[in-house]
Amino acid sequence: LVADDQRTNVTADLFGVYFPLQLEPFIFSMANRLSEDYGGGYWHFVSLGNGGFYMAPDSDRFQVASENGWEGFMSADAFGITACLYAYSNLSFGSGQFAETCANQYHLLRDYMMDHAEARAILAATD
Repeated sequence: LVADDQRTNVTADLFGVYFPLQLEPFIFSMANRLSEDYGGGYWHFVSLGNGGFYMAPDSDRFQVASENGWEGFMSADAFGITACLYAYSNLSFGSGQFAETCANQYHLLRDYMMDHAEARAILAATD
């Protein structure tokens, strides 16, 4: 977990000004689209050993209905990973350094997710 006093530094180093202007709002938007249970709130920031990053809401569980038709329940951690994977994927289709960063973050997070306890649900929701 990223300490509260390091959140701005970590996200600025990874994404620059694009984090508060594009990425974070897009992740929140994806969360709204994926679950009616999501209603905002505090999100934890997680910095991964492989250089990846994701956010997860400070909640319990979410009922998820993904864009591909998958429906089920996820922990807040799995839900955050799912929302971030959707956001990274969508934003990677732009142009420039930010799009490249999102593509790279997608692959780093997906690699990490493969060892997650809810990997099957995350894959089902994102594939």
